[in-house]
Amino acid sequence: MEFLLQRTEKHKDYTIGCLFAGNELICNTLEPTWRDIGLGRKGRKVPGRTAIPEGRYPVVITYSPKFAAWLPLLLHVPGFEGIRIHAGNSVEDTAGCILVGENLKPGRLFSSKLFLYRVKKKIVEAKERGEGVWIVIK
Repeated sequence: MEFLLQRTEKHKDYTIGCLFAGNELICNTLEPTWRDIGLGRKGRKVPGRTAIPEGRYPVVITYSPKFAAWLPLLLHVPGFEGIRIHAGNSVEDTAGCILVGENLKPGRLFSSKLFLYRVKKKIVEAKERGEGVWIVIK
C-alpha cells in the first residue's frame, strides 16, 4: 500500500497537504515550514520547525512513549528521527511530524483524532494482508 502526501500550500509558518491512499483522499495534513532541504538543496533545517524532505519512506506502527500510543512512524528520513503521523490542530503541535485532519481554517486542522484513526486502520489492514506500507511526499 502506498500513501501520497501532496503538499498544496507552503506558507512561511506551516505547510498544508492532502493525504491519499491510492486514488482516495483520506484527509489534509499540516507540517512545519517547508525549507527545500536535502542533498544539494539550498534550504537548511531548523530543528523542530522544518518539514521533512520530499521522498518515499516506509511506514510502520510502533509504540510512542512520548504520546503513550501506537502511531505510524516514517523510517529512513534523512536528517530526521522519530517522524510520526499523529493528531494535532496547529503547527505548534508538530516538531517535524505530519499532523492529519480537516483543514477548515488557515494553518489549522480539525477532527484530527478521527482522521488519525482512519490512517492507522488503513495501515493495519495493509499489514494484515502482508503488504508493505510506504508514503510518497511531493
